[in-house]
Amino acid sequence: MSVWSSIGGIVGAIGTGGAQLVDRLVQLVLARPEGTGSVAFTVAMIALSAKMAKADGVVTTDEILAFRDLFEVPSNEERNVARLFNLAKEDVAGFEVYAQKLADLFPYDRKTLLDILDGLFHIAKADGVIHESELGYLSKVAEVFGLDDREFSKVMARHVRKDGNPYEILGLGPEASDKELKTQYRREVQETHPDRLIARGVPEEFVRIANDRLAALNDAWAKISAERGL
Repeated sequence: MSVWSSIGGIVGAIGTGGAQLVDRLVQLVLARPEGTGSVAFTVAMIALSAKMAKADGVVTTDEILAFRDLFEVPSNEERNVARLFNLAKEDVAGFEVYAQKLADLFPYDRKTLLDILDGLFHIAKADGVIHESELGYLSKVAEVFGLDDREFSKVMARHVRKDGNPYEILGLGPEASDKELKTQYRREVQETHPDRLIARGVPEEFVRIANDRLAALNDAWAKISAERGL
C-alpha cells in the first residue's frame, strides 16, 4: 500500500476532527500495518506544515507549491491531504502538542526529526522570506523535538546560505582543524545520500530535498576551502 493510500485511510477514519484530534491521528498512524516509517513522516510534515501556516497567518501559493515540490501527491489523493491539512490547521490544540505527539513517533531518531525540520524550513522560505513568526515556530518545534541550538542553527544556515555561516552548515566551528572539517563534510554528504534517507523512513518523494541539502554542503565546503587554501 502506498503512503498516500495510507493517508487516505487515516483521513477517512478521523471523521470531522474535534477534541483529541492529534491523539487519534497518532493512534491511526501506529495502527497502520506498515507501521510508522514513511507514513508517520508524511503525516508529521502535513500536520506541522498546517500549524506553521496558522502561525504565519496566511498560506501562500508558493508554500503550497513548495509542499507539492517535496511530495508528489497523486491527483486522486489531493483531497485527503488537503482535508488533513485543514483539520490540523483549525484544530484548537497548539502546535507544541502536535510537535511532541509526532516526535514521539520517532523515539531516539534525531536524524529523522532533523529531516522534518529541514522540510519545514523548505516550505517556510518558499515565498522568498522566512518570517519572524515562522522562525519562532521552527525554533520552538526544534526545541520540542529535543534538538539543540547547534542542530537548529545547522539546518537554518542551509536555508539562508547566501548569508549563512559555512561552518554552521557543516555543524562545526571555525576553530576546527582542516582534517576535522573535511571528515565532517564527507560524513554529511554520505548522510544526505537518498538511500540513507529512505532507510530512515523518509518517503521517496521527499528525497529531492537532498539535492538542496547537498548544494548547501558543497557551497559551504567551497567557501571554507577557498578561505583556508585547501
